[in-house]
Amino acid sequence: MPHLDDDVLDSVEALERLDSRGSLRALATSGAQVRRAIIAAREAGVDRVAGGDRPRSVLVASLGGSAVVCDVLDVLAEPGSPVPLTTRREAPLPGWIGPLDLVIAVSQSGRAAGPLALAAEAARRGTSLLTVGAPDSPLADVCARGRGVHVDIATDVPTSRSALWSMLTPVLLAADGLGLIDCPEAELDRVADLLDSRAEECRPSSESFVNPAKVLAVGLAETVPVVLGDGALTGVAAGRAAAMLARTARMPATSGALPDAAAQVVACFDGPFSGAGDTGRGSGGDIFADPFLDGPPAPQLGLLLLRDNPDVTPPSSLPPTAVPPAQLADAVAESAREAGVKVWEVEATGAHPIERLASVIALTDYAATYLALGLGLDPAVSRHVTELRDRTS
Repeated sequence: MPHLDDDVLDSVEALERLDSRGSLRALATSGAQVRRAIIAAREAGVDRVAGGDRPRSVLVASLGGSAVVCDVLDVLAEPGSPVPLTTRREAPLPGWIGPLDLVIAVSQSGRAAGPLALAAEAARRGTSLLTVGAPDSPLADVCARGRGVHVDIATDVPTSRSALWSMLTPVLLAADGLGLIDCPEAELDRVADLLDSRAEECRPSSESFVNPAKVLAVGLAETVPVVLGDGALTGVAAGRAAAMLARTARMPATSGALPDAAAQVVACFDGPFSGAGDTGRGSGGDIFADPFLDGPPAPQLGLLLLRDNPDVTPPSSLPPTAVPPAQLADAVAESAREAGVKVWEVEATGAHPIERLASVIALTDYAATYLALGLGLDPAVSRHVTELRDRTS
């Protein structure tokens, strides 16, 4: 089992020493990222995207740490977008994309091969372009040659994972201006305030027994985590949380969303990582088990259940015979606890979908970062990722 050092989590100096590129500080700037991106988008002329006219269709390209941009726009547009929206991580660009369509390509560095290739092909076909990334980058150059709109983002954030709101905000503003989603600038101002409040709540100087992100990190360190959203919106947050746990904290994690993932998650409660039927080698089974004679404790399954705000969740479009989402989430949590699985529940706050999404993503981003630091890892630097880049460059 991995060992998380609680003393590190409660020492600002130790956290700063391990966090070589300031990942925690970068997350704390999320609210400022939103405000700065609003100004950058306005100055870039985001209202001129697609000539100000609604496109026939929209394709969003992003991957890696910025991949969640695709997922967020997709889930926000799904209920009422008047035009189809698709997402793609890599080339090729679909053959039906042409001058009447819009391609949005996002890359913090402006060098990610997938979005760059898709943007270049879109420019060649005369497709409208919106790109978001570093200034004076290959992506910005492709956009200029394609006569699109490029929004510069700040380059002082260490990783694309901690620059989410710099990349997402211009895309949301453009989509709102084109009538694809309802996310005006005033709503993004409220998101920025919410992110500031979360940063204060999860600040490094807040002790681990009151800091919700540190509490979550300490618990998850003892488990093999499964992150489950109770619907489409929280399912996006679950995917982001699993990616952050894997990439930032180096904890293998899976994710899913209800109702589709209910059976596959509950089936795991019968398996070797649950607490049910523990014979002493698992966590919490036999308190008299000797780790030297019986072997080390087996890792235990943990369920992180992300729940939407029940006060503002829109009416379900499910058929009358379907189980309501809240009832299904309750049933999954009850099954998990009965099987000896550790369960944590995080409930979204706010009214607008983007507020609710931000409230959950911000907390799990902090939790994954604190988990990395508590395990003695630098959240922004992975030796094996660096070696992989060296071997493939």
